[in-house]
Amino acid sequence: MTTATKTFPVAISARHIHLSEADLQALFGPNATLTKDFDLSQPGQFAAKERVSIEGPKGVIHNVRVLGPVRPATQVEVSRTDAMKLGVTPPLRQSGDIDNSAGIKILSQDKEIEIQQGVIIAQAHIHMTEEDAKALEVRNNELVSVEVVSDRPVTFRGVVVRVSNDFSLEMHIDTDEANAGFIEQQAQGKLIKVSS
Repeated sequence: MTTATKTFPVAISARHIHLSEADLQALFGPNATLTKDFDLSQPGQFAAKERVSIEGPKGVIHNVRVLGPVRPATQVEVSRTDAMKLGVTPPLRQSGDIDNSAGIKILSQDKEIEIQQGVIIAQAHIHMTEEDAKALEVRNNELVSVEVVSDRPVTFRGVVVRVSNDFSLEMHIDTDEANAGFIEQQAQGKLIKVSS
């Protein structure tokens, strides 16, 4: 039995929010648009200058970054630690899978909305193109194991592979996962594929 290892960058995804067009305007006014602050690693994605607060039954977190472009439905991605502070119980899900997830209040400087669902803890995942998937010998939605190189090496299991030619090769984990493994931005991950 042989073990093949492939490496790729690992990015730490801090808490953030994706807004729908309707919720963007409800929070920032009619005809509001997102103002790009800087581009993100995934093509077409950007960090906006707009920030909001999120409020749950037990607490509030301020200065939450809005990411663009707008999405069909509002989604709030938090860590388990954030969820405990807020007093909400979001499920562990792939981005976009928000049915029957947690609700929360979202506040701008002078407006407030409440969503009934949309709060999730994002499952660790690897973005890649079809060419990357072929080279790494994986397929879309496959669950793989990834060892991340750090002072405290950790192996993540159940990492979902997400394949699209709109993506750029990169693994995403949240701040809790990064802190547990002493992982810094742009660490390297090793995809472990075991074959006979």
